Amino acid sequence: MLEMQARLARWAGVVVGSLALSIAAAQSPQGDQKDVTPSAKAPAPARAVRYHPDRFAGRAGQYYRLVWGVEALNVRWAESGEVVRFSYRVLDPVKAKVLNDQATEPSLEDPRAGVSLVIPQMEKIGKLRQTTAPEAGKSYWMTFSNKGRLVKRGDHVNVVIGKFRADGLVVD
Repeated sequence: MLEMQARLARWAGVVVGSLALSIAAAQSPQGDQKDVTPSAKAPAPARAVRYHPDRFAGRAGQYYRLVWGVEALNVRWAESGEVVRFSYRVLDPVKAKVLNDQATEPSLEDPRAGVSLVIPQMEKIGKLRQTTAPEAGKSYWMTFSNKGRLVKRGDHVNVVIGKFRADGLVVD
């Protein structure tokens, strides 16, 4: 027991020491570099940084990346809540092909409201979704009609596109 505590104490000392060295190295001024402008010494104004957690940081994120070739799944209220926009970023175009398939009918289900939203079709534009062949690194979207604003911000919704299913997405 004492041996384990000693190992933990040594390990903690190594971690704290290396952290202190890296902080000191980052904060130490470079000897060869000189500030030419006097305003360079003034600190930059503080910016408000909002914390946005990665909702798919764990196994869910790995699942969507490995099985479906997508990441950054996002559901947002748009146009004052009249439509709900689902977007995603493609990593593997072959795996993500199902999401852009024109033959499939996507739906957005809200179990709380008991509704299933569909993609509206405009007379001259067509369906409000992207159906081009997916490319790696690009983001794609589709919008669902939310007439009557039944789906609200904060609701947990499910997006179903053929065999693809994303459960528990939070509406922003």
